[in-house]
Amino acid sequence: MLENWVVTPTCLPLVLRRCHACASDRFRANGKFRVSANHKLLDAWLLVLCTGCGETAKLAVLERMNVRSVRPELLGRMHDNDLGLAAELLQDPVVRRRNRIALDWDNAWRLDTGGSDHLDREAVDIAVRFAARIPVRPVRLIAEGFGLSRAGVERLITEGNLVSAVRLSGKLSGGFTFTLKR
Repeated sequence: MLENWVVTPTCLPLVLRRCHACASDRFRANGKFRVSANHKLLDAWLLVLCTGCGETAKLAVLERMNVRSVRPELLGRMHDNDLGLAAELLQDPVVRRRNRIALDWDNAWRLDTGGSDHLDREAVDIAVRFAARIPVRPVRLIAEGFGLSRAGVERLITEGNLVSAVRLSGKLSGGFTFTLKR
């Protein structure tokens, strides 16, 4: 029987970017937007706060867009400071590239194993699904899900008792499956 594990975000990730006011390189997004219109042209930014000094920085979301070309629903969500929109935009590769930022997902996600008891079976098949593109090491997920150390998971891999079609070293942000044999 295939069990499902889900990796879900618990909060917005930290934004990795250099602060101009202090030596910090981490910013916290709180879902606040700034929208500015100049005649028929619109600019919009996601505001982020430096974790060191509290300085505000702006991440460009829309630049010099014609007002008519922006979906009213998107504009409404920005005016409402929609936290879900902030999460979507932080994961958008175009926004990240344009603003030259990276994301720090440490302590911003959790693993839901469904609470099933899999200790009594000979082999366990598990499908891991990601609710958002969160880069996590599969070894860390498996260790957390089974209550093992990461070294213990590495040992299971080298012994051939933990197998997967994907490479379990490195980071993944997409779903994968694995089998653990006892």
